[in-house]
Amino acid sequence: MSGTSVIVFADIAGSTALYEVLGNARATEAVTHVVHWLGQSVESQGGRVVKTLGDGVLATFDTAPRAVQAMAALMRDHQQHLREWPSEMCLQVRVGVAGGEVVEVDGDCYGDAVNLAARLCERARPGEVWLSASTVKDAEAAQGSASAPGTRFVRLGSLPIRGKAEPITVYGLEWRQDEDPDSQTMLTNLPSTLGTLHSGPMQLQVHWHGEGHVYSAQDMPLLLGRAPQAQVCVPDPRVSREHARIDWRNGAFVLTDLSRFGTWVRFEGFEPVLLRRDTCLLHGAGQVALGVAFSDDSAPALAFTVSDAGVMVQ
Repeated sequence: MSGTSVIVFADIAGSTALYEVLGNARATEAVTHVVHWLGQSVESQGGRVVKTLGDGVLATFDTAPRAVQAMAALMRDHQQHLREWPSEMCLQVRVGVAGGEVVEVDGDCYGDAVNLAARLCERARPGEVWLSASTVKDAEAAQGSASAPGTRFVRLGSLPIRGKAEPITVYGLEWRQDEDPDSQTMLTNLPSTLGTLHSGPMQLQVHWHGEGHVYSAQDMPLLLGRAPQAQVCVPDPRVSREHARIDWRNGAFVLTDLSRFGTWVRFEGFEPVLLRRDTCLLHGAGQVALGVAFSDDSAPALAFTVSDAGVMVQ
């Protein structure tokens, strides 16, 4: 039997390493507990659990709006559980969502949407929900060009996805209600410029090896990395293929580390800040070192300047 469905993959990020830390018995108990809760959450929001996958669940929803609302509720509830559950149960969750034609055989489901949802889940960071462009389009069309209450969609850009011949447009779901977006960035003792953000067009200037480029909010997201398809390609073996990303959020440029070894940010007049899967607001002028600290003279470092005319990367 075939039909159109919205597929959800939700799994536990980093579950493999958990077995080394806790041992097989305790890790199995923790993973089983969280996976069981994921299934209950999906079903309580009107979804159907197709199957469990060891450290996650595969589920379907009838409509995109229902899937979006369900995943927002799931992530918010899990955020609360992270504050309440024992430490070994505090496992981060990530989600991939995609819609399309699905074929059901003996209770299981197959199709491009299933594969895409799985790949989006693989690429998402802990605490993130990634969605296909068609899912976002369907959700907004059903809700009058608005996301579910208390949520919004953030365009992450055209990203390479395993199994896809061409990069596809991917969106993130901003599901947090009790946090100001700026509080999700890494807090440091750097001076805040939030009160003086310009209402006009902002620019980011980026310089790398003597070449400079200017980017506006419309050019975001900006991928920094070793991959040839990265907008700022840094062909250094110490740099991850997709090392960091710059997004435009609430009138500011936000840098997010995506790498294994970290990203260092040094604003003029301040000590460097190390980001490890963290984010920070870019303001003024400074440098970004990818994978290697500034103390190494050979560190692949970019210079940046943020102004009310755009962002320029050199």
